[in-house]
Amino acid sequence: MNCIAVDDESLALDLLVDNIQQIPYLKLVKRCKNAFEAMDALRNEQVDLMFLDIQMPGITGVQLLQGLSYSPMVIFITAYDQYALEGFNLDVVDYLLKPVAFERFLKATNKAYELFSLRKQEIKPAVENDYFFVHADYSLVKIKMSEIMYVEGLKDYLKIYLAGQSRPVVTRMTMKSLEENLPVSQFVRVHRSYIVALDKIDCIRNQKIKLGEVFIPISEHYSEAFLSKINLSKIE
Repeated sequence: MNCIAVDDESLALDLLVDNIQQIPYLKLVKRCKNAFEAMDALRNEQVDLMFLDIQMPGITGVQLLQGLSYSPMVIFITAYDQYALEGFNLDVVDYLLKPVAFERFLKATNKAYELFSLRKQEIKPAVENDYFFVHADYSLVKIKMSEIMYVEGLKDYLKIYLAGQSRPVVTRMTMKSLEENLPVSQFVRVHRSYIVALDKIDCIRNQKIKLGEVFIPISEHYSEAFLSKINLSKIE
């Protein structure tokens, strides 16, 4: 797992880096002295796990995490126990109090590695039951294919929009991986960033698909295959 270590105290950061380097499945890609350096690392590196101090000048670890649209797994490492509830609300993997014994540190990283391994597994749909599972919010969430409206791709993440739900299910997965596991008779790729359920389409106009109150663009690259699938020769 690629990880970054974030702590404004030099000695604490050195100890944290030393602990990381003792664990074979961890690869340190950046050591950061503050939240700004951490944000830069998250923009420029593939980060799976962030070891994050809380009390830092400028922007705290909690504020950093709250401001991220998508974040890697996080293990808080702090000298203050009053942020434990905040860590739970932010779905961090673990919350470690300084000074951290190496055995406790190893236990936390093992937990993160188990989650990382689960996310890396390709979970095939149970087609005969019309459902599959994805990893979301550190859980396995059941997705019924009959409820999928459309899927939006955002880099390494997908937003799966379901009928009757205001918020999408966000999971770390590629569009290609999901597309390969959806029934071709029920779903179609219409854009680099969108897959739609054929039976949820209300109408098509001006190179856009209407699904309820949402309009999905049809890109030129996918237009021919889409039109062929719905037996149309052109979109008025």
